[in-house]
Amino acid sequence: MKVKQLCLSLAALGLAFSAHAADPKLGIVYDAGGKFDKSFNQSAFEGAERFKKDTKIGFIEVQASSDTQSEQMLRSLARKNLDLIAAIGFSQAQAVEKVAAEFPKVRFVLIDAVAKGPNVNSVLFKEEEGSYVVGVAAALVSKSKKLGFVGGMDIPLIRTFACGYAQGAKAVDKKIEVYSNMVGTTAAAWNDPNKGGELAIAQFDKGADVVFAVAGGSGLGALRKAKEKNKLAIGVDSNQNNLYPGNMLTSMVKHVDNAVYDAFMQMKNGSWKAGVVYKGLKEGGVDWALDKDNRSLISPEVEKKVNSVKTDIINGKIKVVDYRATGSCPV
Repeated sequence: MKVKQLCLSLAALGLAFSAHAADPKLGIVYDAGGKFDKSFNQSAFEGAERFKKDTKIGFIEVQASSDTQSEQMLRSLARKNLDLIAAIGFSQAQAVEKVAAEFPKVRFVLIDAVAKGPNVNSVLFKEEEGSYVVGVAAALVSKSKKLGFVGGMDIPLIRTFACGYAQGAKAVDKKIEVYSNMVGTTAAAWNDPNKGGELAIAQFDKGADVVFAVAGGSGLGALRKAKEKNKLAIGVDSNQNNLYPGNMLTSMVKHVDNAVYDAFMQMKNGSWKAGVVYKGLKEGGVDWALDKDNRSLISPEVEKKVNSVKTDIINGKIKVVDYRATGSCPV
């Protein structure tokens, strides 16, 4: 999108703002995964929409297709003197830090990474905790005692999911095997459902009967193949249980929606603060999904065990290793 076109579109979207002068002016920039990725970005959108419904305060939303465009969009929104801009995704960290320094009166909330600045709030999640919980669920229902993991871009964040998943599974049974593969090493790894599906098939062929897909749009390919092969799959970020009821064991929900909603509400209430916050099971940042779409797959015994593990993590009885802190996985 050219700069001129971008400015025009932002001007048009600006009409979505509430007419009340005291209302905060809010914006959101989705990353390359796309607003309707049925996962990370969509969760952010749902949080912003819930805020809009509850407060009648609108927001500007734009989509970045590259890191360069992300910086361009953040700067264009900042020039409109917005009060708070939500940047969705770790890939926007450098852009946020740069633009925040240029516009000290504009506040930014960055999801999934840390950016420095007195006007930046960085929100991180304890993905290892939620992944541990679904790893326990997978191990309890697996008949082959072989599990799969399909990650998107090979970065520490995704390895954190994989490591937490393996820790949970092996806490149930040390002999369980966990196959782990990544789609790629560039941003294109988030949008290759064919490759995601191929990796899942390869893991099924090796005996895996449950696959955890943490790969954005690529992960949708893995979930689809689980359905086709009548295997079980675990979704991520948003609750993806409704995509393939009967084949979705659960989803490792990452409440990006709550992070965006809370940031917007804090801006409205005057309680917004800069800094870094971490959201795990205790803080309601991550969880596992149990609803009508997967109820038939989760026995009362499995539910009781998984929730017991969840409680032990919250109480500190179980310590889950964060791959990002150690650079290695203990299992």
